[in-house]
Amino acid sequence: MIGSLRRYGSVLRHHDLRLLLTGELISAIGSWAYNVALAVYVYDATHSALWVSSVFLARFIPSMFLSAYGGILAERFERVRLMVTDDLLMMLWQALLAISVLLHGPVALAIVLAGLTSVSSTSYTPAVAALIPQLAGEDDLAAANALNSTIDNLVIILGPAVGAVLLLASSPAVVFGVNAATFACAAALVSRLRARSHPSDVTEAGAAGPMRQMWRGLQAIAASRSALALVSFSVLASFVYGTDTVLFVYISKLQLGTGATGYGYLLAAMGVGGILGALFVNQLAALPRLGPVITAGMAVYCLPTFALIWVHAPGLAFVLEVVRGSGTLVVDVLAITALQRSVSPQMVARVFGVFFALVLAAISLGSLMAAILEGSLSLHPTLAILGLGVPALALLAYPWLHRIDSLAVKGLAEIRGRVAILSTLGIFSGGTQSTLEQLARTCSDLDVSPGTVIIREGDPADALYVLREGEVDVSSRGEAAESRHLRTMGAGSYFGEIGLLERIPRTATVVAQSACKLYRIDGEAFLSALTSAAASPGFLEGTRARLSLSHPTYTPQFAGEPSAS
Repeated sequence: MIGSLRRYGSVLRHHDLRLLLTGELISAIGSWAYNVALAVYVYDATHSALWVSSVFLARFIPSMFLSAYGGILAERFERVRLMVTDDLLMMLWQALLAISVLLHGPVALAIVLAGLTSVSSTSYTPAVAALIPQLAGEDDLAAANALNSTIDNLVIILGPAVGAVLLLASSPAVVFGVNAATFACAAALVSRLRARSHPSDVTEAGAAGPMRQMWRGLQAIAASRSALALVSFSVLASFVYGTDTVLFVYISKLQLGTGATGYGYLLAAMGVGGILGALFVNQLAALPRLGPVITAGMAVYCLPTFALIWVHAPGLAFVLEVVRGSGTLVVDVLAITALQRSVSPQMVARVFGVFFALVLAAISLGSLMAAILEGSLSLHPTLAILGLGVPALALLAYPWLHRIDSLAVKGLAEIRGRVAILSTLGIFSGGTQSTLEQLARTCSDLDVSPGTVIIREGDPADALYVLREGEVDVSSRGEAAESRHLRTMGAGSYFGEIGLLERIPRTATVVAQSACKLYRIDGEAFLSALTSAAASPGFLEGTRARLSLSHPTYTPQFAGEPSAS
């Protein structure tokens, strides 16, 4: 537990991540308070359960269908600016909602404004999921995801309570105004982030339309066995959560005798469990084999549902839901972290757009199935089917998880040689073992014959090269516009970093003098590793010295000074 708390302290030392999570906490509390106030307002105005249901549909359906496209927007535009725009739009819709309620506007207008708020949020969540790896780094990634999930669980408890208190003291219009203010606050915090993303051409030079762009995100999930497995279990857990949204009503009324208020207590208990689960999820995420962890997490999440058949005491039911909350947090955090680690930076937001769309669809399907089962079989058989059936399904899938675990362990053994070579280069002074392992996974082996041009001056910079065997000749026309030999490099050296750091075309030509064996490291992976572990002063000084040989008047940006024109 102490180790987990220290890890969370390390996460919060990241300036940008601290701002991002604070903005998330503030706006999420406002949103949960708004959820309560909106339901109360619509019911008081119409006295109709159908109208209250229409509020849920207006908010949920747009998010489910537009989430995948929201991920595309989070790739196509700079994410910080996009998130600020989303916050300001949501602030506008909530402010208009407050004004409409104050002026006794039609209920239909309130539902439309609620739907517009949901639409404006669809690109925000994928953008956050894509930014967290950039802000937290490899070592703190699982802890950052756990902390973000802890916020989600915390606001389940705090948000409705804030909404209830505000409604006692004021009116729904005031709650909507407060929610608008929380979005303004979140926009102010996010705008102070120093990090910026690099927009991608998701249209593939105009060849890919929206459907193909979204399909790319689904393909990226399917391409990674570990990510596909963990996403599948996370979607399954979301399905179970969808059943909870229906069954908690029946459990509270028929089983516990707590009436309508019991629904909120059970949800709050799951939130408490999620907060407690965050204390040990980091240790679980670090285990080499995740199959047993995922299977156990699904069992912890579902088996207490079966036990509820014999529970009639609200206190004991609360404890069981706390246990369940810890189980679902483990599954979700491991799935999200696996996705962030396995998907390329150019695809991560699109992947999370698809992921969240699948999660929302699973919740919808779960709520529908729970209603059908309860109506057909009654409460206890439904609890038995879900409490035992889902863990049984997870157990049947365990051989699949075991094979993936075995491949992951084998893959780790295969990259140890690469890690050993990378650790000797001196590129990263603060490079941790996990950072080097992540970088080693992106290496591709390259064998070239004598006379091969490995990089050519003036070409786009797209990779870093590590020379394992052989010799290469480095020459450049540079500013003098006359080709001259700069150096000969042997095994244990690297080249190609200048164009990547400066984001400029290649400044030299590198030709193999003998048969060479190299590692090719994708440029974005290299720059991402620099985000996780700052480049050493010696590395930067050496790179600046190399650049000065061919471009003596150029002032490098990576040295902290403005670039020459």
